[in-house]
Amino acid sequence: MSIFSGKRFAVVGLGRAGMPAVLRLREWGAELVLWDDSAASRDTAVGFAVARPSEAGGHFDGLVLSPGIPHRLPKPHPEAAWALSHGVPVLTDAELLYQAVRASGSKARFTGITGTNGKSTTTALLAHILTTAGVPNAAGANLGPAALSLPILPENGVYVLEMSSYMLERIVTLRFDVAVMLNLSPDHLDRHGDMVGYAAAKREIFVRQDANCTAVIGVDDAESRAMAVWLHTRPARVVEITGQGHETGAKALPGAHNAQNAAAAAAMARALGVDEATIAAGVKTFPGLPHRQQEVAQHNGVRFINDSKATNADASRWAMGCYEKFVWIAGGVAKAGGIDELVPFFPRIEKAFLIGQDGPAFAARLSAAGVVNEVAGTLERAVPAAFAAAAQCGLVLFSPAAASFDQFANFEERGERFAALAREGATCRA
Repeated sequence: MSIFSGKRFAVVGLGRAGMPAVLRLREWGAELVLWDDSAASRDTAVGFAVARPSEAGGHFDGLVLSPGIPHRLPKPHPEAAWALSHGVPVLTDAELLYQAVRASGSKARFTGITGTNGKSTTTALLAHILTTAGVPNAAGANLGPAALSLPILPENGVYVLEMSSYMLERIVTLRFDVAVMLNLSPDHLDRHGDMVGYAAAKREIFVRQDANCTAVIGVDDAESRAMAVWLHTRPARVVEITGQGHETGAKALPGAHNAQNAAAAAAMARALGVDEATIAAGVKTFPGLPHRQQEVAQHNGVRFINDSKATNADASRWAMGCYEKFVWIAGGVAKAGGIDELVPFFPRIEKAFLIGQDGPAFAARLSAAGVVNEVAGTLERAVPAAFAAAAQCGLVLFSPAAASFDQFANFEERGERFAALAREGATCRA
């Protein structure tokens, strides 16, 4: 397929999103120049031109920059700074997927899901509902397969793309037929400067929508309600959703936050023409995602809940609201505000065990509020201690309210380690 024949792209960052982009762009006829700051990564690019784009010479139609590499704040990568100063658009791979699908002649629809929390669950749930309805679909981008790993879908197909703020600030033509912004709380402020910049990046999911499109917006927080006001001045049809006062009744979707996720997926499915009975069946049969309030073990009447995806306090707030009493394991690299917003849930904590870089700061905050706690340092020490402390309440909740990068490669690795320790009954009893 020669969709990008005659086009020339630079790809910087040859990791999870970068290499799939390289392989697909080559398949579609593009000329490529590759770069990664890691020599080991560059060595994997056998058969490609490897050079800094700024030194390669000639015209580029775009710089495909891996989402984790900044192009503005806190400090632009040198190749991104060069691209911007020379009028070369800095793109995300989802933008090029959209261009390719349209260039192929397919009118497959695009849906986009963003928000501080709940993106992955909503993305997977919408894809599950569409599969239940027999609608061809492909899900990915920030969740699962990289965008340019996805196939060209037929006319009746639907792309279900989880879009991070990092990706949204790098789209140019991508228009979502149906889009949702779930919620907003402080996150990634180093990349966006402040909440104004963060909200502006999230708002990009709606910017190119027209009167034929649907904009779904959560209204359970002040920042999102402000965005809803703006949306009502725009041409797209607006659907407001809430999780307050609702429960899904599905085991894989506990709590008000998942009620909001389910409401979002249902509203999007309706906009795509799925009937109510099929939507209900899809919600009921959704298996859930790992590391999101996932029960991973039971020992002597104590349940172990893996909520490692809770990389900020807002995410932990939703998990804490689902349980009356629990032993809490938390800590890692804290986001702005630490755990201050969790104060209303402190009375539910039987005892807390803190890990990671900011475990001591969390412990100090809990101690100031009279919550019994212990700085365990690592999961290896925290899990057996939490098991012993949970004999009365019967629940160990691992919802870190912090990022994982001090001790783990990502939240998935962190969650798997917790699950493995929880499943080792002998270790827990020691």
